[in-house]
Amino acid sequence: MSIASPNQSGPAEGAHQRVIQSTIGYFAAFISLGLVSASLGPTLPTLAENTNSLLSQISILFTARSLGYLLGSFVSGQVYDRVSGHPVMVGLLLLLSISLALVPLIPTLWLLALLLLLIGFSEGMVDVGGNTLLVWVHRGKVGPFMNGLHFFFGVGAFLAPLIIAQTMLATGTIRWPYWIVALLMLPGTIWLARAKSPERQLVPETEQGNTANALLVFLSALFLFMYVGAEISFGGWIYTYALKLGVATETAAAYLTSGFWGALTAGRLLAIPIAARVRPSRMLLADLLGCIVSVGLILLFPTSSAAVWIGTLGLGFSMASVFPTTLSFAERRMTITGKITSFFFIGASTGGMLLPWLIGQLFERIGPQVTMIAIFTNLMLALVVFVYLMRFSRRQQPLP
Repeated sequence: MSIASPNQSGPAEGAHQRVIQSTIGYFAAFISLGLVSASLGPTLPTLAENTNSLLSQISILFTARSLGYLLGSFVSGQVYDRVSGHPVMVGLLLLLSISLALVPLIPTLWLLALLLLLIGFSEGMVDVGGNTLLVWVHRGKVGPFMNGLHFFFGVGAFLAPLIIAQTMLATGTIRWPYWIVALLMLPGTIWLARAKSPERQLVPETEQGNTANALLVFLSALFLFMYVGAEISFGGWIYTYALKLGVATETAAAYLTSGFWGALTAGRLLAIPIAARVRPSRMLLADLLGCIVSVGLILLFPTSSAAVWIGTLGLGFSMASVFPTTLSFAERRMTITGKITSFFFIGASTGGMLLPWLIGQLFERIGPQVTMIAIFTNLMLALVVFVYLMRFSRRQQPLP
């Protein structure tokens, strides 16, 4: 009987450990992204008071943040294809933590908008980096891990409104809520700093210049434009919507926001095993129909607290797997590089910039109901794009 040398299994075990360490680091980074993403909505009225702004004016923060996210997404496609990803992500996470701590200290709207531009830029680069590097680490088996990645985003987004509501009750200020969230980002950042970056993935020559592939990228980006516009709008405006219609108090509205992100988180947890068994196209169709029904319920009964809660939880649950499943679908059809991922996120960030801003412009002029009307219309357009995307993709051969 022969005994295997420790060196024979060492390299394989070391590679497996690096995969685990990197994956945990990406999950931690996305908890931080969720914390940052869900912090703005519950503090929007207070930030308006701090800067002596109307709600129609304070909505520029969504635009500035999404514009920064758009720029970050565009730049990151070039960065991650050329340099090691982990040092870039660690630096950006530290910048996010510092910037978030400064938000409640800014007394003027234009300075706050500039800070949100910087926050959005950092978010965009971290988001593209986490999604791209996870694909490079897990390749064709990325589906469940992709849903896991976005599940942990939901964890952060679920916790942020709870932390903010309880800390505001205890301190009577929005400073400590932002500072606590900023501190909570540091442990995951330190973990990722200790992990080794994965090898970069390049597009094969046979795919370069492929017109069909370019159209598939465009349609996927357009679909994400519609979807993210709806997600960011609902997560950012549901607090103010419920407050202005009188269906919730300030604390209850914060819990409603947390409920949305909590349902989204639970849905992504459930989607992890489902993604290993169900085709992405079927998951996306079920998700979209659930979104439309949920927002439709709130539209039908806008002043009913029960309907708003049911619709909010249903929407969060239905939206849960849309983004990661779209990326998993794309991975089956093309080679995912930093540049291609950045195109997806450019579409997503543009949607996240335009629809919340539009709602802000119409909110006081038409009334809170415009929030749900805009989101419902956007989701119907997303369904149209989805149908065309599926019809076109069936003509293409998936990657082996």
